[in-house]
Amino acid sequence: MEWWRQARFGMFIHWGLYAIPAGEWKGNKGYGEWIRDSAHIPVGTYDKFQPQWNPVKFDADAWAKMAADAGMKYLVLTSKHHDGFCLFDSKQTEWDVMNTPFGRDVCKELAAACKRHGVRFCTYHSIMDWHHPDYLPRRPWEKAERSEDGADFTRFENYLHAQVTEVIQNYHPAVMWFDGEWESTWNHDRGLRLFELCRSLAPAMLVNNRVDVHRGGMGGFNASNEAVGDFATPEQEIPATGIPGVDWESCMTMNSHWGWNQADPNWKSTKTLLHNLIDIASKGGNYLLNIGPRADGTFPPQAQERLAEIGAWMKGNGEAISGTTASVFDSLPWGRCTVRRAGATTKLYLHVFDWPDDGTLMVPGLGNDVQKAYLLEGPQTALECTRNGANVGITLPSMFVKPTMPSVVVLEVKGAPVVYKAPTITAEAGEFVTSVAVTVGNASPDLAIHYTLDGSEPSAQSPVASAPLTIAATCTVKAITFHQGKPVSEVVARTFTKVEPAPPVEPVAPNHGVRVAKLNMVQWSKIPDNRKDFLVDELGTAPQIQLGKAPGEHVAMQWKGFLDVPQDELYRFALSSDDGSKLWIDGQTVVDNDGLHGSIEKQGTRALGKGLHPIEVVWFNATGGAELKLRWALPGGQFEEIPTSALRY
Repeated sequence: MEWWRQARFGMFIHWGLYAIPAGEWKGNKGYGEWIRDSAHIPVGTYDKFQPQWNPVKFDADAWAKMAADAGMKYLVLTSKHHDGFCLFDSKQTEWDVMNTPFGRDVCKELAAACKRHGVRFCTYHSIMDWHHPDYLPRRPWEKAERSEDGADFTRFENYLHAQVTEVIQNYHPAVMWFDGEWESTWNHDRGLRLFELCRSLAPAMLVNNRVDVHRGGMGGFNASNEAVGDFATPEQEIPATGIPGVDWESCMTMNSHWGWNQADPNWKSTKTLLHNLIDIASKGGNYLLNIGPRADGTFPPQAQERLAEIGAWMKGNGEAISGTTASVFDSLPWGRCTVRRAGATTKLYLHVFDWPDDGTLMVPGLGNDVQKAYLLEGPQTALECTRNGANVGITLPSMFVKPTMPSVVVLEVKGAPVVYKAPTITAEAGEFVTSVAVTVGNASPDLAIHYTLDGSEPSAQSPVASAPLTIAATCTVKAITFHQGKPVSEVVARTFTKVEPAPPVEPVAPNHGVRVAKLNMVQWSKIPDNRKDFLVDELGTAPQIQLGKAPGEHVAMQWKGFLDVPQDELYRFALSSDDGSKLWIDGQTVVDNDGLHGSIEKQGTRALGKGLHPIEVVWFNATGGAELKLRWALPGGQFEEIPTSALRY
């Protein structure tokens, strides 16, 4: 992972037969790499693109050089996208570039070119395959034309493994970037087998999280401890606070499409692309910026122009991106920060998006001794620094002209960064029945946190937070950060409230488990508000609230019964699902995980008295993967599945 964490910037390339129609089919100009599915093109019709594939202007060295010149450290090429067409010489199929008029191995040429230009070659490989006769499920619109009779998904899995083996052994990618894992035929066991194949063939090669089904929406990993993969892959988004504790990479397009669409005018400006790169690096992630080459083998002029401009900026400022770590500041009003620690000195790279009108760049809450400051690009003339309490002001030269692109000020400080952040006050919940554990802390070293519980303002004489506090009565916790005996942050406060648990009911419920009902052929994007009559197919009873065998697509299920609560307490509930789900207890919504999405988990709490409480869970699946898991926990305890002994009907 070390080279990958240092890289920060890579090129994504979506290229294949879909470049030939260039996003247009039967007058509709809004398609991209999904055109075969989106435009409902029969497989026999789509096959006719293969003899048209002849990108005579393809120049692997030109592609690799543009990536290198832009400051990109790695390149990810679509060896095979969802349409199944391969950009490499595969012995497993004739649906590849070698059976075209072009007849050249794109992966081989680009891998060699990347090596010549100092860029690591990587491959994107789709698990989903709309062309292979054994891949299931078929597209819904083509089932009449392409029967599933005789299709064998295990046979397809063997084909997939054989092709992945070819890619790894023949082209030695630094990363296998999988995709298309969300359909119901793929599962964790298959993902684990594919991951282990990659590990066995190339132990040092990285594998992204989409090899497995445990992807949290479009972002990181979900709550499952089974999830495999070396890094998370948020798509077309930059997580607001990064993904703490996880290696991650945001893949994003230059315009609105991944594959070439000649009618797409929505090109992001170079300034926007640089802001994205800086924003991602400041949050500890990598930026994988996509190019959709044209059918003749060339990058669109708009992409070439932006790559050249990014490269010009990186030539003077790349030090502030590659090899840096995330910002030590929660936020900065004028831009972002990246960090490089070298011996006894730390370089804070201050990426300025908006220059202050008064010419002074204010760095808030910095506790270190400042050694020097200077502009990274151009003559490294020392800039004047002044301290005003916890803040450091950097004065720009009087003749400074505001640049059109982000500029970087380097602030060198002594030692590891000390940032005067306000304290954090965290707990499992803001309410409790008996007591709640509250942690008052701050991530920066050499700082003391003083707190009060009686609503008064904390001072240097107030207790110092050194261990979790046990709160047993309603109170407001207030805290402030001190450094060397002086307050250096604002006061933060959080109120914790003692509540009475909801009383139990007294139904006749002699049986363990819950009642289950099912409804097929639902076309939902969310759970209807009126749920009294929509589940008409009673399945009987079940020992637990879980799916069991795969229930199919366009289906909804309902579990109803009573939760047998062992003691008065505030209970926490975690509901994970793919697609949407909701949990009600005593008729009140406790967890709302509704909507169309991949596998994600949401949590909620409810204070419950000892005894029986009505419980209801509704779940639905539109298409693709299906998952539902309900867990509970006492304060301070671990989440676990609700056992049969705690469910009654």
